Amino acid sequence: MKKRIKDRKQPVSERIKSFNEVSFGYDEKQAMEESKRCLQCKNAPCIKGCPVEIDIPRFIKEIKEGNFQKALSIIYEKNLLPAICGRVCPQETQCEMLCTLGKKFQPVAIGKLERFAADYSDVPLSCSINTNPKLKDKKVAIIGSGPAGLSSASELIRCGIKVTIFEALHKPGGVLTYGIPEFRLPKEIVEKEIKRIIELGVEIKTNVIIGKTIKIEELFQMGYDAIFIGTGAGLPNFLEIPGENLLRVYSANEFLTRINLMKGYLFPEYDTPVSIGEKVAVIGGGNVAMDSARSALRIGAKEVVVLYRRTENEMPARKEEYENAVEEGIKFIFLVQPVEIIGDENGYVKGIKIIHNELGEPDESGRRRPVPIPGSEEILPFDTIIVAIGQSPSPLIPKTYPELKTGKHGNIIVDPETCKTNIDGIYAGGDIATGAATVISAMGMGKKAANSIINYLLAKS
Repeated sequence: MKKRIKDRKQPVSERIKSFNEVSFGYDEKQAMEESKRCLQCKNAPCIKGCPVEIDIPRFIKEIKEGNFQKALSIIYEKNLLPAICGRVCPQETQCEMLCTLGKKFQPVAIGKLERFAADYSDVPLSCSINTNPKLKDKKVAIIGSGPAGLSSASELIRCGIKVTIFEALHKPGGVLTYGIPEFRLPKEIVEKEIKRIIELGVEIKTNVIIGKTIKIEELFQMGYDAIFIGTGAGLPNFLEIPGENLLRVYSANEFLTRINLMKGYLFPEYDTPVSIGEKVAVIGGGNVAMDSARSALRIGAKEVVVLYRRTENEMPARKEEYENAVEEGIKFIFLVQPVEIIGDENGYVKGIKIIHNELGEPDESGRRRPVPIPGSEEILPFDTIIVAIGQSPSPLIPKTYPELKTGKHGNIIVDPETCKTNIDGIYAGGDIATGAATVISAMGMGKKAANSIINYLLAKS
């Protein structure tokens, strides 16, 4: 069995100097060669690993035969954001993890083939429309234009439902726009795929804060028959240790939003300076920590160190992103956790006090719990601290519409099968319901909620 085809990347010496996309993806020859590795299993376990249930063997077969347009049409049957998903979805823990070939060899590069089909083809989305005459006069409001909202909108518009997305920021895309750096997900890709959904008839209204600009109950008064809430997890978590109010302590949310949405990496072309010193510490071990560390390097940090409380084996970041960070010179210190951030006489960060850990028994996540070692504290010198330890669900809608049932972490409680809230006609999905998760899992919930909304509207017709 041939080895998995590696994608082409920018040389490290070049990529650390800019925000240009690191991976070039497959060319035609590479894609066709990789597609030959697919066993075309009859039971297709890979489909079960895909939250939006793309017919993976079928689209890969078309790539193998050189029918790239047909491959994209097949993907569009289930997913209208393939160029995005092919780049940022954690395929290694989803479709590729269930790939039969992966039991003895490397799994088929499903994500890279999906990206190839999206990048090399240009199929009109009209091919996926199937208007239901009973739904053509129905209207649905979607709150949030991130992965969950876009996925839900694309499912609803296929049936002929009128869809309006309300977005609080000045650009649509949610975490795709403000959270994921250009070198991993170019914004022109996000804009292109959102434009296609708009061309289907979805209306997107930006700079509208539901809960402030418009109350959620007013949406029903405006004639909307159902509401989907997909406002994500935009509330940063903090360490809750002394010194977090010092200058040059950032939440990863603020840091990445300044860079991505506000184009801080192009200062002074864009008037969004990002103050950063020579030595940067990033606290955390997920994809957001990798994005923050690699972004800090690209905007001028001389040294970037990731501090993580467990070991490399327990890191939740994608292996590919961790490897990219290591290649680029990012340093890692494992089994440490912050105790205090130290400041100078002017209120700026000058260091961080950490304590060393050892691994104890597994916790509720299944990973071994980090246990501090008494007396192992030390102070490490840094100019900037970026806290990337996760995000919590956005609190605005639950606070301004307290009738919605919420969990202890601020998430909106939904029925897991239907995404229905406790309020008739209101559905929710993605990170606002689950807490911070992946792009594709949010899309899966958005799609599930859309199907529930369709059934709800049909029942009322």
